Amino acid sequence: MGEADDNDHNDRVARREVDRHDPTRGAEGPARMKVFLAQPRGFCAGVERAIAIVERALEIYGPPVYVRHEIVHNAHVVKSLRAKGARFVDEIDEIPAGAVTVFSAHGVSKRVADEATARGLPVIDATCPLVAKVHKEARNYERAGNEVVLIGHHGHPEVEGTRGRVEGHVHLVSSVADVEALRVEDPKKVSYVTQTTLSVDDTRDVIEALARRFPSIDGPSVRDICYATQNRQHAIRQLAERVELILVIGSRNSSNSNRLREISEEARVPTYLIDGPESIASEWFEGIDAVGITAGASAPEVLVRDVLDHLSRLASIEVEQLDGVEEQVHFKMPRKLVST
Repeated sequence: MGEADDNDHNDRVARREVDRHDPTRGAEGPARMKVFLAQPRGFCAGVERAIAIVERALEIYGPPVYVRHEIVHNAHVVKSLRAKGARFVDEIDEIPAGAVTVFSAHGVSKRVADEATARGLPVIDATCPLVAKVHKEARNYERAGNEVVLIGHHGHPEVEGTRGRVEGHVHLVSSVADVEALRVEDPKKVSYVTQTTLSVDDTRDVIEALARRFPSIDGPSVRDICYATQNRQHAIRQLAERVELILVIGSRNSSNSNRLREISEEARVPTYLIDGPESIASEWFEGIDAVGITAGASAPEVLVRDVLDHLSRLASIEVEQLDGVEEQVHFKMPRKLVST
């Protein structure tokens, strides 16, 4: 951050200190507040498809429908689907014989898929097509004789699924330090893929480090990076330039929502990751004139509306949506759900 940015940030802090003593303000926060909405925000096409798959399966087959892992990482969505008859499990052996089974948007390993097949479970795969593309790329690199490096976060279900789609060992790296410690059999036969919830910006330093260590490394085009992740991160950077506080709507276990919070904090804007209006504390808004709202790729727009309703009870608000990318991506439903 340059000197001009520091001065601007300091000016905003100073204005907030003055505003705290403004007698026109109520004890619980500002009397007036401008609210800016990031664009785009909320559901991506992969999440929309996954939720629609569970809902359609419930319509066709009736409840219960069993979902291996949370369909997407959002507490509101999971609660809503559970109320309609979805049952979420961690392992295939928790699913009764013959029960309709859905694989989550994060994808599953070959072991999980094979276990479902061996048990004769009727499976509907809700894996995001972009995640499925990463699976295919990783397998192709391995078939070409290359060792596969996966840029991602340990323990994330998408990472576990991708590693489990490759027969050989997959090297997992999350940082430049991980790359420096990486040991491979043949430095000339290395390829990489990335977790889809990481953006071009998130992976740039790691990819550059891989290229320095392995000059002949092969990897996907940046066009293969998840469009939704990149768009939402760009939008929150724009939002951070306009506001004094940001609310990121998303669950604690949502990787992309947590990253949005981190980006906002890197821009030195106070930021809160919230499940919904019930997570909001009125004292956050004392001395605040401009608030920004965004939502992770698995957070529904209804939560944005609920948060706006809540803020309107704290202050007189004026809402403005910022200009941004209008996403037009849509993924097809599985054929068995369309033809029924």
